[in-house]
Amino acid sequence: MTLPYLSPAATLSRVYADYLSALAQSAFCGDIDASYAGRMMAATDNSVYQLLPQAVIYPKSRQDIVLAMQLAQQSAYQAVRFSPRGGGTGTNGQSLNDGIVIDLSRHMNQVLEINAEQGWVRVQAGVVKDQLNDALRPHGYFFSPDLSTSNRATIGGMISTDASGQGSLVYGKTSDHVLALRTVLLGGEVLDSAPVALAEAEQLSQQAGRIGQIYQQTLATCVALREQIKAKFPPLNRFLTGYDLLHAYDEAQQQIDVSRLIAGSEGTLGFVCEAKLNITPIPKAKVLVNVKYDNFQSALKNAPFLVEARATSVETIDSNVLNLARQDIIWSSVEEYIQDVAEHTMNGINMVEFTGVNEDEINDKLQRLLSLLDERIQQHPEQGIIGYQVCREAASIQAIYAMRKKAVGLLGATKGRRKPVAFAEDTAVPPEKLADFIGEFRALLDAEQLHYGMFGHVDAGVLHVRPALDMTNPDDEKLLRKISDQVAKLTAKYGGLMWGEHGKGFRSEYSPSFFGDQLYQELCKIKASFDPDNRLNPGKIATAYGSEQTLVSVDARKRGYYDRQIPVQTQSYYQAAMDCNGNGLCFNYDADAAMCPSYKVTRDRRYSPKGRATLIREWLRLTHAADYDASQTPNTRAWWRAASVDSSDFNHQVKQSMDACLACKACAGQCPVKVDVPSFRARFLAHYHSRYKRPLKDYLVASIELSGQWLAKAPRLSNLFTHNPLSRWLLKRLVGYQDAPRLSTPTVTQRWRWLRAEASELHTLKAESDKPLVVVVQDPFTSFYDAEVVQQAGQVLAGLGWQPLLLNFSGNGKAQHVKGFLDDFTDTAKRVSAQLRQVAACDLPMIGLDASTTLLYRDEYRQFLTAEESAFQVQTISEFLFEQLQQGRLLWPSTTSQRDSRQYRLLPHCTEQTAIPAALKQWQQLFAAAGLKLVGENVGCCGMAGTYGHEVDNQANSRALFDMSWAEKVSTAEQDSLLATGFSCRCQVKRYSDTRARHPLSVLAQALQSESAANRP
Repeated sequence: MTLPYLSPAATLSRVYADYLSALAQSAFCGDIDASYAGRMMAATDNSVYQLLPQAVIYPKSRQDIVLAMQLAQQSAYQAVRFSPRGGGTGTNGQSLNDGIVIDLSRHMNQVLEINAEQGWVRVQAGVVKDQLNDALRPHGYFFSPDLSTSNRATIGGMISTDASGQGSLVYGKTSDHVLALRTVLLGGEVLDSAPVALAEAEQLSQQAGRIGQIYQQTLATCVALREQIKAKFPPLNRFLTGYDLLHAYDEAQQQIDVSRLIAGSEGTLGFVCEAKLNITPIPKAKVLVNVKYDNFQSALKNAPFLVEARATSVETIDSNVLNLARQDIIWSSVEEYIQDVAEHTMNGINMVEFTGVNEDEINDKLQRLLSLLDERIQQHPEQGIIGYQVCREAASIQAIYAMRKKAVGLLGATKGRRKPVAFAEDTAVPPEKLADFIGEFRALLDAEQLHYGMFGHVDAGVLHVRPALDMTNPDDEKLLRKISDQVAKLTAKYGGLMWGEHGKGFRSEYSPSFFGDQLYQELCKIKASFDPDNRLNPGKIATAYGSEQTLVSVDARKRGYYDRQIPVQTQSYYQAAMDCNGNGLCFNYDADAAMCPSYKVTRDRRYSPKGRATLIREWLRLTHAADYDASQTPNTRAWWRAASVDSSDFNHQVKQSMDACLACKACAGQCPVKVDVPSFRARFLAHYHSRYKRPLKDYLVASIELSGQWLAKAPRLSNLFTHNPLSRWLLKRLVGYQDAPRLSTPTVTQRWRWLRAEASELHTLKAESDKPLVVVVQDPFTSFYDAEVVQQAGQVLAGLGWQPLLLNFSGNGKAQHVKGFLDDFTDTAKRVSAQLRQVAACDLPMIGLDASTTLLYRDEYRQFLTAEESAFQVQTISEFLFEQLQQGRLLWPSTTSQRDSRQYRLLPHCTEQTAIPAALKQWQQLFAAAGLKLVGENVGCCGMAGTYGHEVDNQANSRALFDMSWAEKVSTAEQDSLLATGFSCRCQVKRYSDTRARHPLSVLAQALQSESAANRP
């Protein structure tokens, strides 16, 4: 059966098509994306909702937004609606809209001005929170509202939801730091808002146009109804109105600040394009106390006592989040700071932070708290405190908070079809009522037999509660509505509200009942002064006064509605894509983080794990609707067919996204729900090429093991044949491949002077050897192109007392999987696994030298083979040596490396550092045992990633990725001190620098050789 042509039925309406055409013909300089794939990127956020927009536009400047809004005012386009979008981290569908989404994150992301003397910064709306703090750090400042999504949330998005986070009792919300905003209004007027004297506001209200109407209504509502507003708004730190009527008028200063209305308005009033923000000096002293409890209710009840200790913040995590963290890559970085307490089960922690300008400022508060904790542990065991740990080092504190920030994503890793989802997750009540409130909240969920996770800001009375629901189940969708209504009533009972931090979005239907009819009508009047026709993010927070339009509803169309159209068997086959919960960690701003290099280099969300998972889910829905079964590997190969050039075929749009993937698998380790793009990418490619032919380079890459094996028999002749100018030109022009590595001379056979054998000979060799055998499993990249590393592995193993044995090369199929040759890959995996099971039957340890290929055995092989077929283990060289070190079987000669005082620098392979997070520490301890110094560098992807960096179409991105994270670290390395574990990484360093990167084994082998020479008579 051949993959069908896919043409989604969701075409643009005429008015939107005409508008976009007119915009493209204007002076608009940004990007306009009306492709189905591009629209799908803006159809979801970090919520349960899905709403397909007509298009997404990416302005490059404020003038682009002005042009778009001016054009929208023309009579022909009055029906066109808009909403702004930043990082897409909203949990309630705030930026979702079926009109046009204006995304400010791609281009409008510059820090414009820093004034350290006066303590402020001016930024564009698309600047990411962590990006801003990186720019401020050299000046000794930071932007203090601290979100769990700080590595991808934009300042514009923070303003639009009036975001807060950890430490809000001290640092407040985003609106507390806004000095001025520059907002483009519907029609193209630019509103510069900042606090102005009441008299000036009255003068502004008299001018003609929309700005005059805005000030006129602000005075009529916020000043004239001052007493009603104060009576209605609860005195909560996290109180979030959407339109902050309470603070738009400063009674004491007699000032009006329209920025307070815009902050939290979720794009319903205008497009914030620039902001002037006050900034906070970075505390010079910081300490964190992790207080441990035997149950979560004790942690909640204990929170007020901790707040009274004058802490900067008190954060909490329940046992569900802790247990999920234990199963994630994040745990390796925090386990020593949250150690279990003997004879107790830790079912919750409170993280208490103290900050100050110096140590003396916080030591008294800290010691007082520790004394009280000791007293309660000893004298009041009924309070549930079982212990605590103090973290003073910046690295340990940062690691703990990284785990806390990952809590949202971790909950998505819950096993089963029911997953914790966001819809009533940011309730706020007075902190002293929090424990009782949560007790009732839990009873409400327990009555429905729901599992859930909890974490949050107990100092502010805000707790994030995520019940586990299966949103593909219509009954669970109804349960979401039921629980939402119950939580709204429960928060009202305790004097709080159900949107204490994450905004309203599709919960806007609860606004009228909370505000009451009079004040809600005032919100509607504010809305009308900015947007009388409900064209800006319509239906959110409030509708324009006098309008018949209704508010959006909790019952709006959800992502689960579309996912349930995919057969369960197909969902299971593509589970790595179906599990994506939209948390967006893959949009990580940090260039030195391994997560998703293709997104980092393009800033195109189609090229992110979340984007690819979204496209695959929609592709599965559409293929099923066309009666095509995507759950089986197709046996049709379209090598004879011409490739279609019809861009409207959705297959091509998905393929374009997959082609940009480097197959580095950082997503599989870094994503909290393990969205493994290379896994479902390979399956998609197999189906795609049942209809469309493959490029020649795919066949070249897939055959690299066979061709390399034959060419390596005569490496000098082969190199002459493949690396002369004509061959390189033909390879580049006809195949699309360049900078291929040279085969090693001497070959691995010529270099290896120890045992080598077939698997069938191992029983005999083991019986005859007077030393313990260790088997080196070859990979094509190291054996054929970097044979010196294989030799060095033999030298290290032999020098440390083992008998190294080189298993005859059998391949492993890595390249076949990457390119989607799944039938061929399965055949290879079966053949290789048979060989490796023979080794395992001899009870001999097996090691691999290239992490990306070694990890294939424990991941992809298990996906395509039975448990019996994959019943073997191949360790990386660092895992094996470290295991021997821990067990006392690695005895390094006592005088080794005493003469080598240099400090080596290791740049880890991105696949290795995410799949084996302990790898860097393993190498460091191995070097330390040898008397050598090794430091690790934080780096993202080098840009090579196997064959990706060799493909002509990828050259610009490959170089940009190297420059982004590796170039500076490589250029500043001392002579011969730079190390890299990945073969492709070493190739990339050689290609783009004058520096040579060596494998860590090179240094260890050299050290052993020096020791041997020193001990000769």
